[in-house]
Amino acid sequence: MNVEQLKKIAGEKAAERVKDGMIIGLGTGSTVKYTILKIGEMVKDGLEIIGIPTSRATEQLASRIGIPLGDINEYQEIDLTIDGADQVDSEMNLIKGGGGALLREKMVAYASRYEVIVVDERKICNVLGSFPLPVEIARFGYQRTMSALEKFGCRASLRYRNEEIYVTDNGNYIVDCKFEEIRDPKTLEREIDEIPGVVEIGLFVNLVDEIIIGRKDGVEIRKKNSTRR
Repeated sequence: MNVEQLKKIAGEKAAERVKDGMIIGLGTGSTVKYTILKIGEMVKDGLEIIGIPTSRATEQLASRIGIPLGDINEYQEIDLTIDGADQVDSEMNLIKGGGGALLREKMVAYASRYEVIVVDERKICNVLGSFPLPVEIARFGYQRTMSALEKFGCRASLRYRNEEIYVTDNGNYIVDCKFEEIRDPKTLEREIDEIPGVVEIGLFVNLVDEIIIGRKDGVEIRKKNSTRR
């Protein structure tokens, strides 16, 4: 199977977790796209849910295929969120934010009773860090914030798209921080969060309940044994 097929089998497997009447967090990315498309088919067949999108791109896709959408402010708790990841370590910690939606993705994950992550096998690693860590920062004083980030031993690069500085759905910048490895993501997340100007960090620690991995020999499922918060 090619990479797109691996993404598809993982994404569609996750849609099996969706039940009638649920409030569903809809993630962002090229793998969870297949989950959303499958949910759209299920809605056409009579499934009744409310989707909470984590980005404008996801909102547009879900609206186009007929998934009813709500706002996170309307619901105290989200039953299930299905999202993607850029990297997953052996402890089910994540790097997210390659698609630029890390702030909304983390807010929706934090509000969710159960978080499912869908990835293809390339995203699995023992230790995080080979994928640059996205950090969403305020535009004001962004160069000072980048300098503060580099004190953690990374190489910080402002993200560009089409030769212009990339701006998130929330109006902020993203800095991609290249570490050799991230052995203690929980501590790094806490310490980076203390920098004035940092809005959110693309480390997702103790927020995931289940990982669905598309592999060449089928789907692998990993579940967390303990409570995530």
